[in-house]
Amino acid sequence: MSVFARGGLGPLCAAARAVIPCLWRGKYFSSGREPAETQVTPMLRHLIYKIKATGPITVAEYMKEVLTNPAKGYYVYRDMLGEKGDFITSPEISQIFGELLGIWFISEWMATGKNAAFQLVELGPGRGTLAGDILRVFSQLGSVLKNCDISIHLVEVSRKLSEIQALTLTEEKIPLERNAGSPVYMKGVTKSGIPISWYRDLHDVPKGHSFYLAHEFFDVLPVHKFQKTPQGWREVFIDIDPQVSDKLRFVLAPCVTPAEVFIQRDEMRDHVEVCPEAGIIIQELSQRIALTGGAALIADYGHDGTKTDTFRGFCGHKLHDVLTAPGTADLTADVDFSYLRRMAEGEVASLGPIKQQTFLKNMGIDVRLKVLLDKSDEPARQQLLQGYDMLMNPKKMGERFNFFALLPHQRLHGRSHPMNACQSKPSVSPVAGFGELAWR
Repeated sequence: MSVFARGGLGPLCAAARAVIPCLWRGKYFSSGREPAETQVTPMLRHLIYKIKATGPITVAEYMKEVLTNPAKGYYVYRDMLGEKGDFITSPEISQIFGELLGIWFISEWMATGKNAAFQLVELGPGRGTLAGDILRVFSQLGSVLKNCDISIHLVEVSRKLSEIQALTLTEEKIPLERNAGSPVYMKGVTKSGIPISWYRDLHDVPKGHSFYLAHEFFDVLPVHKFQKTPQGWREVFIDIDPQVSDKLRFVLAPCVTPAEVFIQRDEMRDHVEVCPEAGIIIQELSQRIALTGGAALIADYGHDGTKTDTFRGFCGHKLHDVLTAPGTADLTADVDFSYLRRMAEGEVASLGPIKQQTFLKNMGIDVRLKVLLDKSDEPARQQLLQGYDMLMNPKKMGERFNFFALLPHQRLHGRSHPMNACQSKPSVSPVAGFGELAWR
């Protein structure tokens, strides 16, 4: 979910605001079957009032309102994860996933010289399950990290999820510090004694030697959608259906809109989705990593600049029409990793995307699975095997999800920032996950 509170890219041209012709209906873009009757949700009423007042809105503005509106947003007040929610993420499926990511961060910390400080920053931490699994690995490898000043920083806009994260991660006996008006709106101590802080915005996280994690985060950032027409690129907007007053529809802008600047001049696809907010976040991460070291690991479903229409909704673990009952379903679009790579160029090096199946296999998932199976009774063994299959099966998550990393250029070429007395000389070793893991 979004960590930047940024507005749209500017008003429509006067002609577009006055009248936007409907060139095609939602079936070309929406996912799932439309219900026989329209469910008029509070969010739908809000959007209808908004469109009547200001004209059709971009898909990006629609996503932002539906997901993160402070009063009615899907992410703001609900727990949408797990079997009772609308979707399940990899950390909820198997503890092995988070454990291997914990190993990845320690491996990169070691490869870059064992800096005395270690900030772990997670964007959109869900229920805190992934951070909890990573912290368990940090505790188990305490002898490796014993001289390291570790802190946890969570970027979360959802009030509901931040409370769940606190219950998952913090020590109950030590009260949380809360300050709703502060950039650091909550502070505490984890069960293993590590300082932990919550922020609404990445900009507020202290700069320093940091390792960033974004798991299923970029796919919910707002996208602008464009269709190639005989007149050139035209942006897709959302308007009120003139035939049904409480129903929404997709329309095309009759003229150029500001977000078109994000389309590549040599773009060959006839339909594209661009996410300026993702570019802003990648540039921020890249500048931080280039300045103070560390790395970023991004895991999400996506593509390398090849797919077209991926905008879809999920409700109750099923595809859901994106324009139906807004506010009751998750909205998502595949991450364009080629765009993320372009946004990072010049500042840092990037690796990937590679398939989740390949990344986890390189990280030693088969070895870890065997260790856990040998220690487990039959019900637990079945659960472990089912979780492994979900993560690794190409027809499930194995090939749908990708891993992508941002690293300092010197990490791959052996040059280093000036080292302090507590920092050992970095070594040029393969990056774990993107090659087979090798401890040195």
